[in-house]
Amino acid sequence: MSTIDGTARTFVKSLRTAFIVGGILSLILGIVILVWPGRTAQVATGIIAAYAIVAGVVYAALGIFSRTRGGWSRLGHIALGALFVVVGVVAFANLAAFTVSFALFLGVLVGILWIIEGAVSLSVIGQSSSRGWTIAFAVLSIIAGVMLLFSPLWGAFVLWWLLGASAVALGIVNIVRGLSFRP
Repeated sequence: MSTIDGTARTFVKSLRTAFIVGGILSLILGIVILVWPGRTAQVATGIIAAYAIVAGVVYAALGIFSRTRGGWSRLGHIALGALFVVVGVVAFANLAAFTVSFALFLGVLVGILWIIEGAVSLSVIGQSSSRGWTIAFAVLSIIAGVMLLFSPLWGAFVLWWLLGASAVALGIVNIVRGLSFRP
């Protein structure tokens, strides 16, 4: 057996392992989201809040200890850092309420983005090779965006549920890919 064959086999084994481990993690995440949607949303919000606090401390430290930045830049970093820390602390103070607020924000944001995406699609119909599909996509995108704007919490819940279902499906597919992967 040559070194190249050994290296190729090691690579294939590593790739199979990565598919299987990634698939298992995705499957577990999807199941957890589907079984405990509220709790997993709170955990995700908690992770974001912890990130905000850490990022805030880093920004504030950059502003305080930087010797190469100008005064306004340093002040901006300190202010941004303080804002991040405050948001993170407020989020942790009432994680359930902040999770609902965050879901509401995401529902509205996705709704606006879908409306904009639909409008942009309509603006490029002239250059599209599949005008019918472009129009269908644009209309569906705008309708979905408007629906999300009128019911952003329900929309966020549906998107969260779809994320969980997608994670389960992709996890299963990756596990099967890993088990059946051949060079």
